Amino acid sequence: MDDRRRIRVSKYLSRHLRHDPARIGITLDAQGWTPVAALLDAARRHGFPITPDELAEVVATNDKRRYALDGTGDDLRIRASQGHTVEVDLGLPPAEPPAHLFHGTTARHVSAILDEGLRPMGRHHVHLSPDRETATRVGARRGRPVVLTVDSGAMHRDGGTFHLSDNGVWLTDAVPPAYLRVRE
Repeated sequence: MDDRRRIRVSKYLSRHLRHDPARIGITLDAQGWTPVAALLDAARRHGFPITPDELAEVVATNDKRRYALDGTGDDLRIRASQGHTVEVDLGLPPAEPPAHLFHGTTARHVSAILDEGLRPMGRHHVHLSPDRETATRVGARRGRPVVLTVDSGAMHRDGGTFHLSDNGVWLTDAVPPAYLRVRE
């Protein structure tokens, strides 16, 4: 599969596994899983056929590991690893974060973030990166990146709850301004 097709399939999966499953007639269970067979059938019926090999390749090669597969054969199912705007409970247990995590954004948002903190906006959680490089890539998607450092160790000691998604993204409900600083 060429890169263009891989990106199109990944975006299609993201839209329907994270944000709008009903648009193609699939349902997600409480943890965000849907049968692979149902997803492939729905994609075909809605004019975007995906082969099982294409699906497996996108899941295996996605650099952000956005999707997870579980089960085998007829019981194979798929879900997005995080980033949902539809109601799901990924079942991720609380986890102790490293001392610092990072959040990539753009300069136009920094002032508001430093005033109000990080909020999930339309998602269920704030997404934090384990390293500056990843946060820089995240911020660069929408312009010149600015990396914020999150004092996650202090926030955790003060009662903040963190979860580690299957693909290494740290999730929390919000980050108050007191735990944020702009990368120096």
